[in-house]
Amino acid sequence: MMIAVELGLIYAVMALGVYLTFRILDFADLTVDGSFTTGASIAAVGIVSGMPPALATSLALLGGMAAGLVTGLLHTRGRINGLLAGILTQIALYSVNLRIMGKANVPLLRESTLITPLKDADLVGTWASVGMFLAVAVVILALLVWFLHTDIGLAMRATGDNPDMIRSFGVNTDHQKLLGLALSNGLVALCGAIIAQYQGFADIGMGIGMIVAGLASVIIGQAVLGRSSVAIAATAVVLGSVLYRVVIYLALKAGLNPNDMKLISAVLVVLALVVPQWKGFARMGGFMRRRMTAMAETPLVEKEG
Repeated sequence: MMIAVELGLIYAVMALGVYLTFRILDFADLTVDGSFTTGASIAAVGIVSGMPPALATSLALLGGMAAGLVTGLLHTRGRINGLLAGILTQIALYSVNLRIMGKANVPLLRESTLITPLKDADLVGTWASVGMFLAVAVVILALLVWFLHTDIGLAMRATGDNPDMIRSFGVNTDHQKLLGLALSNGLVALCGAIIAQYQGFADIGMGIGMIVAGLASVIIGQAVLGRSSVAIAATAVVLGSVLYRVVIYLALKAGLNPNDMKLISAVLVVLALVVPQWKGFARMGGFMRRRMTAMAETPLVEKEG
C-alpha cells in the first residue's frame, strides 16, 4: 500500500500539469503521453552519460517545456486545432524519444539517481519515503497555487475562463497558452524523469495512457473535494492522484489481470464523471465539503468565557 501512495504522490506532479491545461486553460492537451517519456528519456540518458541526477532531471523539465511550446506554437501560430496539435506533437515525440535514447529501453539499475539514497537506506515503501515525496508534492503544489494568484497566473486563468474578455484588457491570450502549455508539459516531464529513476529504467512506451491517469486524478480528486478555489482544486488533484493509484493497487491485489489496467483506468474516469451527477452523491459531497469548511474555521482551543 505504501508503494501505491508513493507512486500517487510522484504522479501528482504530472496530474498538476494536466490540471493546468485541462482546468485552467480549458485546453485538451494530448502532448502528455509523449512529454512524459521525453522527461524520462532525457533524465535516463543524462544519468547514464555521467551527468549529475539533479542536472539531468532539470534538463528533463526543460525538454518537457520545449514539447509543450511546440504544441502551443502549432495551435497559436499555425492555427491548428488544439486537440490535433497535441496529437501531432505526441506522435512526433515518439521518434524524438527514440532518438534521445537510441533504443527502446535505457536501464538505470546500476546508476546513481535521486532515488538511490532512499533505496540504499531501505526507505522505499516506508512512511519516511512517503513523507519525502509528500513534501515534494506539497512544494510544487504551493508554487503552482502561488503562481496562479500572480498577475500572470490570473491572466492565464482568465484566458481559460473568458478569452474575449481578457483580450479586451490587452492581454495576449496566445502568450498565455504558450506559457501554460510549457509549464504543464514541464511538470509532466519532471514526473517522467522521477518515475524513470524510481523504477530504474526509461522505456519508450512508459507514457502511454498518462493523459487518462492525469484526467482521472483531476476528476476523482475534485469529485471529492470540489474546486471552490484554486488552492482546494489543486489540492484535490494531489489527493485524486493518490486515490487513483490506491484503487489500481487494490484492483491488482484483488486478482485482476495487469493487462486490464488501461481498461480499469478508463472505467474509473467514466465513473468519476458520471457518479458526481447522481443526486445522492451530490448531497453527500456537499455535506463533506461543508464539514471540512466548518472544521477549518473552528479554533483548536476554545476561549474561556
